[in-house]
Amino acid sequence: MTPVFLLLLLFVSLTAGQTPGEPDDEPPMEELDVSETIARANDGIETRLVHGDIVPNLQRNADPCVKSGCKWPKRGRYVYVPVAISSAYTRDERNIIIRGLITFHRSTCIRFVWRRRHQQYLHFFSGTGCWSYLGRQRRGQPVSLRKNGCLYTDTVQHEVLHALGFHHEQVRSDRDEYVSILDENIIPGNQGNFEKQPTNNLGTPYDFESVMHYGKYAFSRNGQPTIVSKSDPDLEFGRATKMSDNDIARVNTLYQCKV
Repeated sequence: MTPVFLLLLLFVSLTAGQTPGEPDDEPPMEELDVSETIARANDGIETRLVHGDIVPNLQRNADPCVKSGCKWPKRGRYVYVPVAISSAYTRDERNIIIRGLITFHRSTCIRFVWRRRHQQYLHFFSGTGCWSYLGRQRRGQPVSLRKNGCLYTDTVQHEVLHALGFHHEQVRSDRDEYVSILDENIIPGNQGNFEKQPTNNLGTPYDFESVMHYGKYAFSRNGQPTIVSKSDPDLEFGRATKMSDNDIARVNTLYQCKV
């Protein structure tokens, strides 16, 4: 099955049953950055999470695991990632997820294919909030995108980037050169969401425009900033609505894409 056919397969699913003039846009939403969208959806859920939306795997330690088993395998020029999407979603809801997946086809060597006999795959379902594991983990790896809270292109991209092996931008290993974390403004018990990680930054610059960057007021207890840019304390960030050029470059570097 060629990569072109795989893309067409997703496109057919996306457009199946639509009539001319039928709306195909995402549902209207408040002007929230992706971290705020995720924080609201995950508020009070019982699923154990770290860094706001990552399910911990006690046998693996964040990004370095991509060096020892949790990268998705590459075959030829492409990295094929099997997916299944829960039938509990409506067609329009499924299409939001599919559109998010197709964005990776346009700019990387990641190719999402329908799960058939694959043992390792991503299973998108409407769970308790918006969350994912970090990197390839196990059979039927869940990615939770709750209805009425998580179904936006930036949120899909964010959780898929976690599943591909990427952490949040503001916890990368060199973040102290670029931002200050204001612990006194963080909601008690949420300081762990800001713990720096031993990330592989793949030679890319710190990126305030990354879809993986928290907003300036993420997990604030008092309306004051929890993350401040060192070069410009007034800088607003974390408002990406899609993957940045650096997000794409990191995928292509980690997976040795030639696009």
